[in-house]
Amino acid sequence: MSKEEFLFCPLGGSGEIGMNLNLYAFGKEDNHKWIAVDMGVTFADDSIPGIDLIYPDPGFLIEKKKELLGIILTHAHEDHIGSVALIWPELKCKIYATPFTAALIKEKFREKKIDITHYLQIVQLNGKIKLEEFEIEFITLTHSILEPNGLSIKTPSGIVLHTGDWKCDPNPLIGEKVDEKKLKELGNQNVLAMICDSTNVFNEGRAGSESDVRSSLLNIISGLKKKIIVTTFASNVARMESIFYCAQKTNRQISLVGRSMHRIYKAARQCGYLQNLIEPIDPRDAKNISRDKIIYLCTGSQGEPMGATKRIVNGIHPDVYLEKGDTVIFSSKIIPGNEKKLYAMHNEIVKNGVEIITEENSFVHVSGHPNRDDLKDMYSWVKPRSVIPVHGEHRHMMEQARFAKKMQVPHTLQVENGDIVRLHPGSNPEIIDKAPSGRMYLDGSIGVREDSNGIKERKNLALNGYLEVTLLVNNNGKIKKPIISFRGLPVDEIPETFIFDMEDEVDNICRTFSLQSKKQEQNLIENLKQSCRRIVKEKTGKKPFTTINIFRI
Repeated sequence: MSKEEFLFCPLGGSGEIGMNLNLYAFGKEDNHKWIAVDMGVTFADDSIPGIDLIYPDPGFLIEKKKELLGIILTHAHEDHIGSVALIWPELKCKIYATPFTAALIKEKFREKKIDITHYLQIVQLNGKIKLEEFEIEFITLTHSILEPNGLSIKTPSGIVLHTGDWKCDPNPLIGEKVDEKKLKELGNQNVLAMICDSTNVFNEGRAGSESDVRSSLLNIISGLKKKIIVTTFASNVARMESIFYCAQKTNRQISLVGRSMHRIYKAARQCGYLQNLIEPIDPRDAKNISRDKIIYLCTGSQGEPMGATKRIVNGIHPDVYLEKGDTVIFSSKIIPGNEKKLYAMHNEIVKNGVEIITEENSFVHVSGHPNRDDLKDMYSWVKPRSVIPVHGEHRHMMEQARFAKKMQVPHTLQVENGDIVRLHPGSNPEIIDKAPSGRMYLDGSIGVREDSNGIKERKNLALNGYLEVTLLVNNNGKIKKPIISFRGLPVDEIPETFIFDMEDEVDNICRTFSLQSKKQEQNLIENLKQSCRRIVKEKTGKKPFTTINIFRI
């Protein structure tokens, strides 16, 4: 008889930062039951035109949906919940989340006009759920968002700690401290493996505390005389509360700007957070307040084109504007890959006589991920037999594997998306198989694979432009003068003979085909396409996406 197995399989978030989707399975080889932990997104860059969001290919999980017991969410950051509403309609299973995360999930499904009420199960902080052979306990941690949880996942084969995102914050301002007592209790139960966040493994010391950031921000804001705009991650509710605190202490009003900022504020209030603060005022009313008595708290800390900060800097926001002598505070990290657009925005700000304060010149931000001393603490509390690094690029995960060994963790395992890891039985976790994995692009409202023809065509259009040739053919097979149009070509540099040369080439090619025969049409189209693209390449250096139309009149 086959033995019972305890398996782990990342489909997203291993070998990259973001897009987290992790699976666990338990059962005999031919009869596993599965759970999914988190379903996130990552954000596309300019190399994929028309795409904003990327999420893990859920094909392998959809194949297992009859054996899927539920989706468990560790916390409410987009790289952990952003694709739930995209993937869930293919699964229709229970979703388990703590109150704040559940409030944001409800909002996502409401936007999609899906009633999730009967599927969404709210788990209280430090709560437990049992899904057949899985006993899952939520363990309070600290991070840069409300209600971050590690998960103790227990099966008859043993226990795994899935950390989610975390750090050790001695004074998180909102929410409880890391539940060190429960982690130490877990450490006495022979933990098979710790599936652990790797994001900040290269950073020495500790990640730092939100309390220290609050003190620094108050000191900075107290010395400013004109209008203040603070931009930060909307999801960081402790940072949001700190800005409210600073506004009150400096006798300023506060106004929230940006849809995400309002959404997070509303969800936090619903869950009992952000109480006893001054009331934010509408940006339309804030225009009537003296410049030295207002702070705007805005979205768009990463230079997002439609973020509130970008619109304010560009002078197109309807209610908020910058004047000489004002100050913009970026209370956030510059996420790798965003440097170019952020520095461009920073330059635009200082050009207009506005002061700028960032993590590069002041203490205005701490990370939500564990530095090396934080990792040391977690290893010593949990005492795992093995560490499996996730939530990082390959260099981060490899470095955590090295660091864990240095800290006397008996075994480490390097994985990537799609690896199926047997946690038990066996003396140590090992990769035993490979599941299909990949990326899906949210193209408008439709998920498409990364090798989608639509994406390839759009990239070609973006790089090379568009050429269209239309032929009008009468009943005798004679053509009128071809209609030639193009977009995205360097038209100012094209010689005047360009159109004439192409018309002559079209005419010459058409003479070699019988236009009365529809059977020859496809060959004619292919010949015209190649010849027209060749002419454009000779004249401009571009090989445009080309369409040939034949209309019979």
